[in-house]
Formats: sequence, C-alpha cells, structure tokens
Amino acid sequence: MSDRLCNLTIHEIHELLRKKQVSAREIAESFIRRIEEVDPRVRAFITTTPDYALKQAEAVDQAISRGEAIGPLAGVPAAIKDNMCTRGIFTTCASKILYNYKPIYDATVVERLYMAGATLVGKTNLDEFAMGSSTENSGFFVTRNPWNLDTVPGGSSGGSAAAVAADECAFALGSDTGGSIRQPASFCGVVGMKPTYGRVSRYGLVAFASSLDQIGPITKDVTDCAIVLNAICGKDRRDSTSLDVPVPDFTQSLRADVKGLKIGVPKEFFGFGTDPDVQAAVRKAVDLLTELGAHAEETSMPSVEYGLAVYYIIAPAECSSNLARYDGVRYGLRVAPDSGTVTRQTRGSKSSIVSMFERTREQGFGAEVKQRIMIGTYALSAGYYDAYYLKAQKVRTLLRRDFDKAFEKYDILVTPTSPTVAFGIGERADDPYAMKLADICTIPANLAGIPGISVPCGFKNGLPIGLQIMAKALDEETLIRAAFTYEQHTEYHRKKPQL
Repeated sequence: MSDRLCNLTIHEIHELLRKKQVSAREIAESFIRRIEEVDPRVRAFITTTPDYALKQAEAVDQAISRGEAIGPLAGVPAAIKDNMCTRGIFTTCASKILYNYKPIYDATVVERLYMAGATLVGKTNLDEFAMGSSTENSGFFVTRNPWNLDTVPGGSSGGSAAAVAADECAFALGSDTGGSIRQPASFCGVVGMKPTYGRVSRYGLVAFASSLDQIGPITKDVTDCAIVLNAICGKDRRDSTSLDVPVPDFTQSLRADVKGLKIGVPKEFFGFGTDPDVQAAVRKAVDLLTELGAHAEETSMPSVEYGLAVYYIIAPAECSSNLARYDGVRYGLRVAPDSGTVTRQTRGSKSSIVSMFERTREQGFGAEVKQRIMIGTYALSAGYYDAYYLKAQKVRTLLRRDFDKAFEKYDILVTPTSPTVAFGIGERADDPYAMKLADICTIPANLAGIPGISVPCGFKNGLPIGLQIMAKALDEETLIRAAFTYEQHTEYHRKKPQL
C-alpha cells in the first residue's frame, strides 16, 4: 500500500486517513521516496523539505490519535511554487539574485495550507520571476515534462505541474500572470485553475505584474481543485486587492450536470496557428458537453486578437516597477563594484554604489527578465507612455467588454488551453515570438480578471491536450461544475506518464 500512496488524489488520501487505514507519516514517506526516485530526471523541485513534511505529518497523526476530526487537506503532501514566501525556507523565484533568500514570514496561501494541515514536501522550479512559458528560463536548471523528458512542462509554473503529473506531490500551488497555471497544466495533463483576480490573497507572492498575478491550484482532478480552492480563497486584510466577498463551498459544485448550460466557442481562439489535432480534441469535448445537455454555439470576440500585444506591454511595465527593489542593498545577491565577488560588506562612493547596482542586476537577472524590464521601462518612459502603456490599457478595457458581452449570453466559454502540445526543450529558444504564442489562449482571462480552468481532453503523440473553460468573474462554481461533468465522462485525467 505505502508504495502506491503517492498515486492517490487528495480526496482518496483523506478517506484513508479518516478511516485510519494509513498514517500521515506513511503518506509523507511515500511521496518523499517518489521524489528521490524520479526528480533527478524530472527536476521539478528547487528545494525539498522532507524533514519539515515528516514533522507536519506527525502533528496530523497526533491529532487523529486524540480523536480529533481532520479536514480534507490534513496530512496531504503539497508543493509550493518557489515565488511564494515560506518562512525559514529558501524562496528564490528561480533567480540567482535571490539564491540565498529565506523569508521571515509565510505567504497567506501557505499559512492557510498549514492551518488546513497540509504537509510541505518542497518548493518547485519556475521560469525566473515567473517570466516564461517553458521553465527553460529558470536561473538554475530546466524542468522536464514527465510525459516526455525531452519536452518542456510549460511555464512559468512548470515545476508545480510536473511535480503533480509525476506524483511527487498530491497537489501544488502555482501563480498565473498570463496562463502560468493553465498552460503547464495542459502540457502535463493535470488540472490547473486561475481563480478570479482577488479571490486569493497575493500577500507573500513575489510580484511580477500586480494587476495580472493570481495564485491557484494544480491538482490531479477537479474534485481536488475544489478542495484546495476552499482552503486558499478569502479576504486578506494584508492584500488590498483581495475581494471581500463570500467564499462558497466549491465542493458543492461537483455535480455531473450541465443540462441547460450555455456554451460559447469563440472562433478567435481557434486561430493563432492552433494545431488541428488540438482543435479537434477541443471540439470533441464541446460535442460531449452538448450530448450531456448543454447548448453550444460559435461566437466572436474581436478584441481577443490584441490580447498578446496588450499583455506584453502591460506585464513588462509592471515588472519593471516591481523588480526595481532588487538592487543588492536590502536582501539577496550583492556584487561588489569593480569585481565579480559576492559580498555583504560593500561601502564607498556614489559611483561605487551605482556600480554595485549595475553589477548585481547584471549578474543576478537572466536574459528574459532583463528583456522584460527594458521593454517595460521603455513603455513607461516620457514620450512613450501614451503611445504604448495608455493605449494598451484602453484595449484591455475593450477586451473586458468583449467578455462582459459574451457572458450576457453564455454561462461559460470553451477554448484550447494552448495552441499546441508540449514542444521540445530548446525548440523555441531562438524564437521568442513562437515561445510567447504558447500563452495566447490563456492571456485574455488574466487581462479580464476572470477565472479559467484547464482539464485534460486528449493526447497527440503521447502528449496531453488541455481544454480551457472560462466563466464570468466570481463564478468558479459554474466553472467547476462544467469541468467536473466533462471529467466524469472521460478517462484522460486517470492516465499517468510512465517514468
């Protein structure tokens, strides 16, 4: 039994614990062994925390021995994307500039998982500061897709998605700025959700683009997604953007019933060079939902065409502001002026301080991060603000209106998650435009602030295909109901990569 525990979902683990058929320690040990077995090939984790997980598991076992009722996440091994603060545990953002940073506090989502009794097995790899679509931009190493180790897991939450797909954790948290949960979930054949902007506190999430970032779950099935959402959603006084709205019990939406549901299928999402096999899998999924009682029709959202261009003005502009704090003065890497050495003792003239700033950022940031900082700084500079940033915000408003108009008629919108399946490692390294196209179907939801989920809906050449479902703001319940209904009538989520 213990060797198979790592294959289980959250709700399956909970049942075993509740019935005292297994201990939390046995569960933790199973996942720790799995990490030791497969992660040297997958490389999903930057930092593993086996001792921490076993200590937390022991606390759960003690609670059970005292006869206390346990919640659905108690004793469940979790992984956290390494851009969320964990007290006393390295939080690097996969960047050399934060290689040795240990926060003195936990992110709100981490606090809430601990309160729910989850056990932390480690911090997962990502594109540096969450900037990328393949996890090839990590400052440390490349994560590989468990379905084919020669392909990427997607990004920027590629480590979290790969860890879940490889059964190295029962679930993981990722952050989604332009599709960074849903796209890697699609590539790795797991479930990934970006909640409504403001549903989940961003306190303790290292900021990339503050008006776009949102934390969400990556899980093995839709039931687990609802369970994790219950734990992490809710108002947080430490985050002024978190919404003060009631949090429903999302597990109540786990009903296999889409009768009367109105589905819009925006034709614009099937352009952009979408692979014909991906299109066919998504349309087959729409047909299945129609057979189950939903009503689907093609629709148009003209402003979606500009989503990618708008995103790559707004996101770099916000990142250029957020990343200005990494200068070698307060924390993380510091490179001494006129040398290549790392030191915390630099003192000197104004010119030497400027030199320290320059050298620290030059050596600490990777190429993708530098590129986005420069683009964002240019877009915000005098003489170009109106031409680029202001215009992008106006088009963002038009895109939001397109979504508002669509949701007046439809309950959900269904699209591909990504135009293609996972591509080869290094395949798009010299083609930044092709790389950025990997997020073209997911970016619009971030610009509009609406929730979106990706669920497996097929395979091409042994690699998973993702189905994206979007709903209006704060309607995660309909999203979960539609995704759960589809999942219950297919077997894609049950398939496992053969590592």
